[in-house]
Amino acid sequence: MPPLPAFSNNPFRTRADLISATTALLAALTPYTSPAGARIRLPISTGAHFDETAAQLEGYARPLWAVAALFAAADAGSAPLSPELVELLRPWRDGIAAGTDPTSPEFWGEIGHTDQRMVEGEIVAFALLVAPGVFYRGQRDEVRGNIRRWLEGMNGKRMPETNWRWFRIMANLALVEVCGVDGGEVRGEMEGDLEMVDGFYVGGGWSGDGWWRGEREGGEEEKWRGRGERVEGWLEDAEVGRGQQMDYYSGSFAIQFSQLLYVKYAAHRDPERVERYKQQAREFVGDFWRYFDEEGAAIPFGRSLTYRFAFAGIFSTIVLAGLTSLPPPLSSMGTIKGLLLRHLRWWARHSADIFHADGTMNIGFLFPNMYMSEDYNSPQSVYWCMKTLIIAALPETHEFWTCEELPHPLALATDSEPEDNGVSLLPAPMQILCNHRHASHHFLLSSSQFCAWPLKASQAKYCKFAYSSAFGFSVPTGPLIPQMAPDNSLALSRDLGATWAVKWKPIGAGQCGVLDVSPGPSSSGEIQPQAQQIPTLTATWHPWPDGTVEVETTLIPPTNRWPDWHVRVHVVRDKSPTTSTTDITTVEGGFAIPGRRANGSALPQLHLNPTQEQKHEVPDEGTIESGNSTKASALILSPAGVSGVVDLSHKVVPAEMRPMFSAGRVLKPDSNTNLMRQWTLIPTVRHAWGGGEGDGSGVRVRVIVVGVFCRDMELGRKRGLKGVGEAWMDRPVVRVDGDGGVVGLG
Repeated sequence: MPPLPAFSNNPFRTRADLISATTALLAALTPYTSPAGARIRLPISTGAHFDETAAQLEGYARPLWAVAALFAAADAGSAPLSPELVELLRPWRDGIAAGTDPTSPEFWGEIGHTDQRMVEGEIVAFALLVAPGVFYRGQRDEVRGNIRRWLEGMNGKRMPETNWRWFRIMANLALVEVCGVDGGEVRGEMEGDLEMVDGFYVGGGWSGDGWWRGEREGGEEEKWRGRGERVEGWLEDAEVGRGQQMDYYSGSFAIQFSQLLYVKYAAHRDPERVERYKQQAREFVGDFWRYFDEEGAAIPFGRSLTYRFAFAGIFSTIVLAGLTSLPPPLSSMGTIKGLLLRHLRWWARHSADIFHADGTMNIGFLFPNMYMSEDYNSPQSVYWCMKTLIIAALPETHEFWTCEELPHPLALATDSEPEDNGVSLLPAPMQILCNHRHASHHFLLSSSQFCAWPLKASQAKYCKFAYSSAFGFSVPTGPLIPQMAPDNSLALSRDLGATWAVKWKPIGAGQCGVLDVSPGPSSSGEIQPQAQQIPTLTATWHPWPDGTVEVETTLIPPTNRWPDWHVRVHVVRDKSPTTSTTDITTVEGGFAIPGRRANGSALPQLHLNPTQEQKHEVPDEGTIESGNSTKASALILSPAGVSGVVDLSHKVVPAEMRPMFSAGRVLKPDSNTNLMRQWTLIPTVRHAWGGGEGDGSGVRVRVIVVGVFCRDMELGRKRGLKGVGEAWMDRPVVRVDGDGGVVGLG
């Protein structure tokens, strides 16, 4: 698929660059715009769960984020539009009249209960707020009445108890601020929604996407048994309950984005809440910048990733809302500018396969991919990415455009600043952001998030142990191991591999801990850094809903001594009610990386001889497996990077808890399972235990300790790191107690 001129080759340095890219994105939609401008339907036959009219409303509304921003600058008289741009934007200016007119063939339809139109209503409200002279005051009286009545249709309707409540808040704000509706008419609805979204707040600037499951909530195994005791219970759908979701909807996709719009347009009406939202935004963005690497790539995590460069939308709203007193390192406008524009440049460089031949955007991430899409993704949904482009509302004389763009904060860090080595715990989302300055991989560790409601590939999007900005993550295509593509997952089977289970709902909210790392020599004999304390994440979960098998997983991030590694420790407790415990097989994956040579051919399978192992020599390209039960490992070396896993259990785990058999294997998953590359390989370690007697209490404890190694070659070259072989052979030393619990490293 061809790149899109003016976007794919865009330097993204100035406001003119941004307008050029926006123009290219909008121009591609022109052939598919309805005569009156109220709908856009791309020539793609895939569908979403909602009606086709709502899908075509998406086509109109989602580009409106950028269209309204362009009109806003012109409406304020600070950035006149060229005649060509006025003509390009005309369908959006005129389309609001036809879309809200019940007598028009392009009418969007009345807003119903839990209706997709509610989502698009927020964008219409934004257009009214940011450019009222164009979208409301410049319209005829009849049109203004229709706009008002259409937005009012959102009130009194059932809505999901999620970020959706912000759509109605913003609609009512526009009704009061722009359309002249008396505030008393909508106060009850508005205040109820605001109280609800305020209830989603967890801490540190972070809100869940809906009600956050409490520490004591859960008990899925009791519910499962209760249903099983009643024959009619076998036919019931599983209870959804509350989830633990903090993803991009907590920030750029929805909640923080909308809160900052509220800050801008409701400060005079709700000053106390606005001040609270300002402080939450400061706290949030004080962590959020870590999800972006020095080149602008964001870590894909959670749902709706086809929204692509919407990741950076919060940086636009921070500036648009005039938020000040940001914490270091974001106290300079140049830093915000760099985070936003580098992200757009990253997408420009990686845009070769995100457009159809006609220049419209496809569903996917770095290439077309329906495996990772959502049930609510119509062909037009992808233009939610235009949220980030609202920065166009600011004229070129604004400080954002005139200031010097500054590098990524970690690019400025030095060894004289040991307080930030690039590894940081974020307690609210229960994640550790990892971008160690002496390593070459930007990723996160995550332990306790999950989505409660039915979502395609939910466990892949929320429940893996790690997610990477360089290598993304993989989604399943089927139930078998190559189809599951279990990168950064532990898959368990109790029927010899006929079926598999991975982590979904944790028991409780998870725990943050601190671990001591002792100083000492590496395998090369070099003296390593001083003692260190590092954060850890621990979650307990049941692979199967009957609760007979329980897994306690501890995630240990990169350290100064082993910056290329992270460690996972799994304590598997089998509480089967029978006299003999269960046969269990496990497969644990590292990072999925491109599995092809530069010429497209397959990577060769290699074997290291004793001399190569002794000298820590590894080739530039190939795969290496070790099936030795005491040295099980798998390593993949490709032009894009290096990914490996090694079993550390046999060195540190008491004999009675170790696997009976272990082997390293390079897994070839189904093509197109990964978000970023069509063809990948996954290094895995496989373990097997036979059944047997428990510990006297009916519980058998099994322990897995795995080291995970990964390098992004491009970043590694920039940072001038030591050889891969030396780093690969210098493996973490893990200390565990008699119960399998982690007590330290080194």
